[in-house]
Amino acid sequence: MATDTETGAPAPAPSAHRLGRLYLRRFLRNRLAVAGVAIFVLLVLFSALGGLLTPYTYADTDFAALTQPPGATHWFGTNQGGNDVYASAVHGLQRSLVIAVSVSVLTVVVAAVIGSGAAYFGGRIERVTLAVIHFLLVVPSFLILALVSHRLAGDWRVLIVVLTVFGWMSTARVIWSVSTSLRERDYVTAAEFMGVSAPRIILRHLIPNLGSLLIVNLTLGVVATVLSETALSFLGFGVQTPDVSLGTMLADGAGTVTSAPWLFAFPAGLVVLLTVSMTFIGDGLRDALDPTSVTGAAGGRR
Repeated sequence: MATDTETGAPAPAPSAHRLGRLYLRRFLRNRLAVAGVAIFVLLVLFSALGGLLTPYTYADTDFAALTQPPGATHWFGTNQGGNDVYASAVHGLQRSLVIAVSVSVLTVVVAAVIGSGAAYFGGRIERVTLAVIHFLLVVPSFLILALVSHRLAGDWRVLIVVLTVFGWMSTARVIWSVSTSLRERDYVTAAEFMGVSAPRIILRHLIPNLGSLLIVNLTLGVVATVLSETALSFLGFGVQTPDVSLGTMLADGAGTVTSAPWLFAFPAGLVVLLTVSMTFIGDGLRDALDPTSVTGAAGGRR
């Protein structure tokens, strides 16, 4: 514990405002993290406002311009059905972002409650919870995801539920490991002594102290979800036509890489930008929130 240099008394804990400014300063010193934020903001703006720049929607067809290369009328060209690739990219990115962010948030929430709850209660509840987690971790979840999503016609809302159901275990295992030390802290013991209920202790004392871990997992979870959704849609088990995602666009363009490369290049570029930006942001948040990291300890020098 830090002490006052003159009196030897414990130094007051830094306020949340001061900590927030410290974390922000560390994050801004990481140039790759700042670049990641800039790229991600541009991608969000493109998905939200890009449709205003074209008269076409992803469902419109131009039978006079089948598999047309990029030009003045169709900026990203058209596909075999005459759909505007630019409009499809806008909608596909929007759909992939909604799925990725929703799944990442739900996964972190479920993992935080289950992982910290298992650590707090201990005993039989902890053993049963860990057994379920370990069992689900060895189940071939990708095959189950493919079968379930395909059976339910590739509805993106169902895909969010399925990806969440099979995506929380690894995060919950990490949260449980960290929470086993937090449950022995004095503030938890004091809350128990004062008669605070177990759910309130978990929600008010354990989970908030896992904030940095949850934030980093939330950010990196977006990357994992984008890759999972893209892979499922690419194989025909994710989002289904007439809806569009980046994965379905990649699947459509995979067979025409040499004859019509724009069909594959534009969605592939968006996937790369999205995953790279979120990886940079996740690394920057980890360094900013972890005082033992290179950025935290050395002032963010690169």
